[in-house]
Amino acid sequence: MKASLGLDFGTESVRALLVSLNGQELASKAVRYRHGQILATLPGSSQPLPAHFALQHPGDWGIAAARAVRAALAMASLDAEDVVGIGVDFTSCTMLPTGADGTPLCLLEAFETEPQAWPKLWKHHAAQQQTDRMNAVARDRGEKFLSRYGGTIGLEWFFPKMLEVLEKAPRVYEATAVWVEAGDWFVWQLVGGNASELPRSTCQAGYKGLWNAEEGYPSEEYLGAVNPKFAGVVKDKMPGRLLAPGVSAGGLTREAAKRLGLREGTPVSTAIIDAHAGVPGAGAAEPDTLVMVLGTSSCHMLNSARDQFVQGAAGVVKDGILPGFFGYETGQAAVGDAFEWLRKLTGQRNFANLTSEAALIAPGADGVRCLDWFNGCRTPLMDGSLTGAFTGLTLHHTPAHLYRALLEGSAFGLRWIVELLREGGVPVKRFVATGGLPHHNPLVVQVYADVLGEDILVHPCKQGPALGAAILGALAAKAFSSPREAILAMATPQAGMAATFQPNCSLGPIYATLYSEYRRLAAASCSSSNDNPQPRGSFVP
Repeated sequence: MKASLGLDFGTESVRALLVSLNGQELASKAVRYRHGQILATLPGSSQPLPAHFALQHPGDWGIAAARAVRAALAMASLDAEDVVGIGVDFTSCTMLPTGADGTPLCLLEAFETEPQAWPKLWKHHAAQQQTDRMNAVARDRGEKFLSRYGGTIGLEWFFPKMLEVLEKAPRVYEATAVWVEAGDWFVWQLVGGNASELPRSTCQAGYKGLWNAEEGYPSEEYLGAVNPKFAGVVKDKMPGRLLAPGVSAGGLTREAAKRLGLREGTPVSTAIIDAHAGVPGAGAAEPDTLVMVLGTSSCHMLNSARDQFVQGAAGVVKDGILPGFFGYETGQAAVGDAFEWLRKLTGQRNFANLTSEAALIAPGADGVRCLDWFNGCRTPLMDGSLTGAFTGLTLHHTPAHLYRALLEGSAFGLRWIVELLREGGVPVKRFVATGGLPHHNPLVVQVYADVLGEDILVHPCKQGPALGAAILGALAAKAFSSPREAILAMATPQAGMAATFQPNCSLGPIYATLYSEYRRLAAASCSSSNDNPQPRGSFVP
């Protein structure tokens, strides 16, 4: 049996998924990173990291991937020759500085104690000043690229993080030969080649790197206006070739094949952002379907025939998800992360009791309201400095009330996103949930359905992004003639087993009132902050 391998690099672990070319899941193995998220101190150091830092160890990615792939091969009883292609999805924007040969600077003795030399995880939020300046200069200059990103450059994106290094650690910036997304870096390690041959993903560049096929990256004039020393960053420190996901970036080198236990020369797809991989993984081959990839954070992806400006969309990229469509990315910065934070904060051992008690609480959480911006607001405000809140608390409220309010706040954030898309002229006709969270937490899907007033399908594959990556690996191997054919063959066979969550229509008027309260709370939170000016756009429906 021939299979394709999907490697899904998440925030805490990597998953290897082997899928046959007719959609049969053969084996799945997740391996956690040794260092996990580096949030407090660098490995081997007691010096606290600066505020809002979130880093990773690049050595973890390769070691964990090798363990996961070898274990999956053994579980599936497959030989190396049975794997026809490899796809890679990765968190984004997770990025790092390297030397000309791809060696991460943090692995060099000269930079191992410098936090700015380490890979910055997607949730690294220390570049707020740089993000604000890039936005201000872009608006003053009337830069056209802003319209593709809902009018705002995001705090988590590629250029602000590079600019942060230039201004906070110029020695690291000068030593950097290559700035690269972690997903692109890992594919580069698999296929080899010099820096000029580095396979950069049009998906990662388009959504997180301010790139598009017609105009390329932002101009030297704009970057120089942000900081004169930043003007040449693209031509001097961003070499490589831009390729679409599903296109072969090359074949496995002998060394990489030996580490993974695979065949030398096996085609490797260009990388894709993890959430975007969830779209083909959820069987969404047609437009106007909102694919909700729910995990630590959430990304809500949609393919459309229409190219529209949508306030606060994290990106609109032609062919960014699948060829022939305009791919829209929106999302929420804290979902599973926020649930886990609340569980720990309230001293709950697990989610079982918390969920069962929250399910018995009526909509509105007995007066408790939640603004779910515990890691900033991604869509629609694109402001990582915004903070979350609980209101209406009294002494009789329990952890379950807080949890119920948090679930509802998350659902209201999603409803706001859907309304923005529709009001912007982008149809949203169907809802599919994927990722680990919908399978582990059906209550959140039911609350989402009730708040939206829409059916939500949960694709039976519990590893939607990994399946999407495997589909792209099969495309890189030319096992199918088109993305649609590959999706229909490898993802759609499971769609008949999808669970459907239907809304309780009697709750519609109740949630409409609660949603209006959520929007008023959002407006009050922003206007009361001395550090954040009133964001643009309408708050109150």
